[in-house]
Amino acid sequence: MITITAFQWVPPFARGQVRDLRIRWALEEAGIPYQTKLLAIGDGDAPDYRAIQPWGQVPAMEEDGEWLFESGAILLRIAERSEVLCPKDDRGRARMIQWVFAALNSVEPHVQALASIDLFYKDEDWAKARRSGAEAFARMKLASLARRLKGRDYLEDGFTAGDLMMATVLRIPENTDLVTGDPVLGPYLERCTARPAFKRALDAQFADFTAEPPPQFATA
Repeated sequence: MITITAFQWVPPFARGQVRDLRIRWALEEAGIPYQTKLLAIGDGDAPDYRAIQPWGQVPAMEEDGEWLFESGAILLRIAERSEVLCPKDDRGRARMIQWVFAALNSVEPHVQALASIDLFYKDEDWAKARRSGAEAFARMKLASLARRLKGRDYLEDGFTAGDLMMATVLRIPENTDLVTGDPVLGPYLERCTARPAFKRALDAQFADFTAEPPPQFATA
């Protein structure tokens, strides 16, 4: 059975955002059973895990003794086995792959930069000075995506792994209205996340989290 790594605990604001969600969702869409290996605080720095995932991050996926890391690479590996995620024709497969990379390279870095400012650095002087520019750039990237999606249900003729990855990226700035307030992107994201496979994946991720923080993160 496939095993994916996930964190045992993250702060509440990060729940539903950790990238193992992408892989859980893909496996649910593909109808492939899996189990999770939960990492406690510090486990990502263990030498045996760093030998699998050099940065100590999640997810990594194990199957038949072989490990793979990076959510994009894992998603493509799973998509190859699923007609839901990957079109059967070569052209459709190539276009699915292009959208996975577009989500990771053309959109995610910019919405993630804005989310990081808001979540971790909003009180820093440099962040206050940088935020408006970061938001403007994120909006520019999202506007290009909205132009592509206008009049379409999905990025191509039907839902693929490209939409799965893009939807997980569009969920990142959930503390803003960048996506939810857009007349094209908001409904697109709702359409993707209304899929039963997404709901199962999200529930599974939340179910794996330990409710209480580790002692070093507990507050008095």
